[in-house]
Amino acid sequence: MSKRFSLGLFENAQANDSGTATWRHPDNRRSEFDSLDYWRANAKLAEEAGFDFMFLADAWGWADVNGERPEVCTVEGLDLPRLDPAIVIAALIGETERLGLVVTGSTLLEPPYSFARRMATLDILSGGRIGWNVVTTGTADTAVQAFGVDMVAHDERYVMADEFMDVVYQLWEGAWDEGALERDKDGRFADPAKVHRIAHEGKYFRSHGFGNTARSPQGTPVLFQAGASPAGRAFGGKHGEAIFVGSGSVEQLREHSAAIREQAAANGRDPRSVKIMSAFAAVVGATEEEAQAKYASVADAQTPDVTVASYAWFTGLDLSEYPHDTPMTDLSTELSQTQVARFAGKTVGDVLRDWHAHGVGARPVVGTPEQIADTMCALAEGADLDGFLFAPVIPPASTEDFVEHVMPLLRERGVIASPSQEVTTLRERLTGASSPALPKSHPGATYRNS
Repeated sequence: MSKRFSLGLFENAQANDSGTATWRHPDNRRSEFDSLDYWRANAKLAEEAGFDFMFLADAWGWADVNGERPEVCTVEGLDLPRLDPAIVIAALIGETERLGLVVTGSTLLEPPYSFARRMATLDILSGGRIGWNVVTTGTADTAVQAFGVDMVAHDERYVMADEFMDVVYQLWEGAWDEGALERDKDGRFADPAKVHRIAHEGKYFRSHGFGNTARSPQGTPVLFQAGASPAGRAFGGKHGEAIFVGSGSVEQLREHSAAIREQAAANGRDPRSVKIMSAFAAVVGATEEEAQAKYASVADAQTPDVTVASYAWFTGLDLSEYPHDTPMTDLSTELSQTQVARFAGKTVGDVLRDWHAHGVGARPVVGTPEQIADTMCALAEGADLDGFLFAPVIPPASTEDFVEHVMPLLRERGVIASPSQEVTTLRERLTGASSPALPKSHPGATYRNS
């Protein structure tokens, strides 16, 4: 038996995601993203199949090329419109019982006090099934224009994020002790000795007063993070409980895993307590030829104009301005450095071809169910991975194919668990912890009063 691993389902509350515009594909139903029925069906599919969580990505910005939003973005629904993922998650709480629900939130664009209340509310109402994907920007510099704030330089955004964490840890872990609510109609509703005032006066944030919600089942939601830069890895090693890495070879992913675990150890944490999950996509066919034909139909569903606009959305770089033989190492950005660094050793022309096929997402494994299961097992074992974030190439058809044809093989091999009827918190389910609270070795736990 290969190494056991967890599975999350990547989704996005907009018609397209990952920098592709495949809504025209006949099997793509994501164009129904603004229908609650679409989300109910996806959540039911994920829960019944045994996924550990559903992950909703998010962005505040939009594509911008030379100061203008390309018309193709509106024509193809590339970047707008979208829904607030926290509200989508809230709508799914009552539709699910066991599925973890992970939402993306930016430390650059939201005040920590209101954000902490929103996340605690979701964790309370879901019984402790909430995770937070910590991002330090809104994807594009257009986001700061929309909010009317100044852009903060890349590495400094992680300094800002670290301070943001200081505030929300005080609110989630220190403001209300566990058991503060007594609800005794003949006595008192809450114990004053277990309610504490917080005080934060920092470079980027100020917050003084009392937490707006009592302690939620997990206290701090499960913390997800995906920064690949040195600053991002340092932040993830300190705070992250589940770290996403991009797709790649066994050797590339093993290097990422080792670097992340080293950062965790440098922060006094158990390196094995950080769950490393790789992005993963698949196009499943009964034969290799059938799978390749399916994948070809995906590339045919969009245009080169979409490719240029979507890469600019994530990076602020207009690749159409550069000769195709330009090395990607010659380019730099203050936005998503991950989307430049991942193409080291390639040229602008290479990236335009790669991005056209799958955008910011993982290059899919195209093949039979057995080939896809083999690849996942080899990656988990060889790259020291703890799980995968499955991103459907064509939602939800790709997810349905994966659930029907690949997951049974993974169960037969003993690398994923059978769907469980047990209701636990997301932290317990994902990390195997015996408690829903942050472990004592995590820096957030130091904010607790007992």
